[in-house]
Amino acid sequence: MAKESAQEDSARDDSAQDDSESEGVAAEGGASRESAKRRTALPSVSVWAAPPKERKRGTAPSGLTRQKIVRAAIALLDAEGEAGFSMRRLATELGVTPMSVYWYVDNKSDLLELALDEALGEMRIAPLTEETDWRDHLRAMAHEYRAFYQRHLWAVRIAGEVLPLGPNALFFSTSAISAIERTGLPPEQYVAVLGLVFQFVYGFATSEGQQMIRIRAAGVTEDAYMQEVRDLAAHVDETFVENSDRISPPVEGEPMAAKRNRYFADSLELALDGIEARVVRDTAGPAARSARR
Repeated sequence: MAKESAQEDSARDDSAQDDSESEGVAAEGGASRESAKRRTALPSVSVWAAPPKERKRGTAPSGLTRQKIVRAAIALLDAEGEAGFSMRRLATELGVTPMSVYWYVDNKSDLLELALDEALGEMRIAPLTEETDWRDHLRAMAHEYRAFYQRHLWAVRIAGEVLPLGPNALFFSTSAISAIERTGLPPEQYVAVLGLVFQFVYGFATSEGQQMIRIRAAGVTEDAYMQEVRDLAAHVDETFVENSDRISPPVEGEPMAAKRNRYFADSLELALDGIEARVVRDTAGPAARSARR
């Protein structure tokens, strides 16, 4: 009996060990699955940084290319806005099935990122030469950047959410950095110059674009829309109108589009003036800086 009892105790010990090991393996497997789940849940960094994919089975749809799809997507986004855009709608515009579109792009997010960079390539950025002045170059780039968002109102949201890794985005940033290098400022100040100029443009374009979307939805002209806004504001409190006139004295006969262009140009020049003042201060030497204090 003692022998049998010892054997039973040994069996129970072995069973307990097996259960413990099984639980350990299960825990490790669960952790592994959880880790894999977390990895797959991570957002894609960029379509431009995605690893090469295996060629899809079957034959590519005839008459289609990724370039044709991207250009059609830009045209549809310009016409309908992002709210009216879908892969199915795009396929209809192209006269193909949605699956034909998915042969070339994996998903809508990737296509929007491709469309953004393709549209950025429309900007006319002159090459830098030995004679190019940094201020003239940054001014021209800023105006082109704003015009890009005016043509493509949908691009504002997408540009704020993706990394600028496409070839046209990289060309733009490289050209800007090359111009900033000519200021003579130390490299640690380059990012401040980039932000001052191009984050200003992005912010201006965001506000401008949202306003244009509202005006389109209202179905009236910009001048009629803004006059109605002014009248409504005056009805609520005359202070709104008084403050508006204080910061922007009305110019008789000036359309709103011309006023927006003037606001943008004046603000940009103030930013460039600030950069130039910093350049002058930093290159004047310690003695001159001390004398101005």
